[in-house]
Amino acid sequence: MSAFALRSRRVVLPDGVRPATLLLADGRIAEVLPYEAALACPVQDVAERAILPGVIDPHVHINEPGRTHWEGFDTATRAALAGGLTTLVDMPLNSAPVTTSVANLEIKRAATAGQLHTNVGFWGGIVPGNAGEVEGLIAAGVLGFKAFLTHSGIDDFPNATEADLRQIMPLLARHGLPLLVHCELSADDDWASRCDSRQYPNYLASRPKSWEDEAVALMIRLCAETNCRTHIVHLSSADSIAPIAAAKAQGLPLTVETGQHYLYFNAEEIEEGQTQFKCAPPIRERANNEQLWQALQSGIIDFVATDHSPAPPDLKQLASGNFATAWGGIASLQLALPVLWTAAQRRGATLVDIARWLSENPAKLIGCADRKGQIAPGYDADLLVLDAEQEFVVQEADLHHRHKVSPYLGQTLRGVVEQTFLHGQEVYRKPEFRALNQGQLL
Repeated sequence: MSAFALRSRRVVLPDGVRPATLLLADGRIAEVLPYEAALACPVQDVAERAILPGVIDPHVHINEPGRTHWEGFDTATRAALAGGLTTLVDMPLNSAPVTTSVANLEIKRAATAGQLHTNVGFWGGIVPGNAGEVEGLIAAGVLGFKAFLTHSGIDDFPNATEADLRQIMPLLARHGLPLLVHCELSADDDWASRCDSRQYPNYLASRPKSWEDEAVALMIRLCAETNCRTHIVHLSSADSIAPIAAAKAQGLPLTVETGQHYLYFNAEEIEEGQTQFKCAPPIRERANNEQLWQALQSGIIDFVATDHSPAPPDLKQLASGNFATAWGGIASLQLALPVLWTAAQRRGATLVDIARWLSENPAKLIGCADRKGQIAPGYDADLLVLDAEQEFVVQEADLHHRHKVSPYLGQTLRGVVEQTFLHGQEVYRKPEFRALNQGQLL
């Protein structure tokens, strides 16, 4: 690939935002040069638009094969490119089969053929009885493993028990791979038969903070005992922040993510029957979510990931508004950056913070911190160009997800992704895709 340069007065580098020229060659950032640098190769100057490292989302449910009518590699990775996301890591569910064996991983990899528009990696799954598959999945290249401590929502991915985790975590510790955990220890509850299931406060009360807090406490104990890299996904309970901070202060290999929806929405705003907001753990009250913001800005929470978990409109129960039976998942992949930037800017956060929360720290989790997630010499030239001040209203026509159901419809967001570069090649220039099928498997 011939050399090419990208120039801006607002290049988001790890140590700050400054004018620079990025020399791109052979899919990498060859040099970070002064803005005025004279070069023989073609140069594109994006002026005051910001250049950031491509967004890395390590928590995406692509659902192919088996549930491609929910999303699929083609639509998910198109939506990603349009949102400036250059690397996704696919969860082991809700595809069918689930990624709990080497054979199932190969089926999933085969399904990507001809429709991989971003880089994609895979998490393996931990379920009761599949310990014998773990070594094979590691050898086959999964980036780590995901487990649920409560029902996952689909019966072919049952929750792991403490005994299962005690068997697996020492093995993962030897390999240096992370265990990602959905932290809810649930109790039997017939709330739907006792309460009005169209009322969001009733759904919120049905999944209390205590479920999360007890599960997080368990994972901190197991992390300390096994020294296994342990990652808490989509933290929503602010009551777990203090024990997480204490565990990190002790030097435990513990990391944490939260989701955009916990930082942007508040329970008080969710009206009767608005099942597009249903997720698990649930979106909690404003006071709780302000504490999540504080934990993110102080570094206790490491980064933000979408947990993009789409489903067909009928499964979201939009007509009935029944929170008890609606699928629990929020579709937001394409909007990862503007949602976070809109909310973060109100709190004085900068584009350097955004790059750390959406690129640099996620790259560490997936084992790619030496080549992805930053704008620096030698790093992959996965980049986005952002009009950071422009606002837009989220409309169905602009979304590339297979289904347009999203709680963000109608929201006014700040930050328009103008271009996306993958391996140094321009693959998206709003509103058109310039090159497809350029993604690579991690």
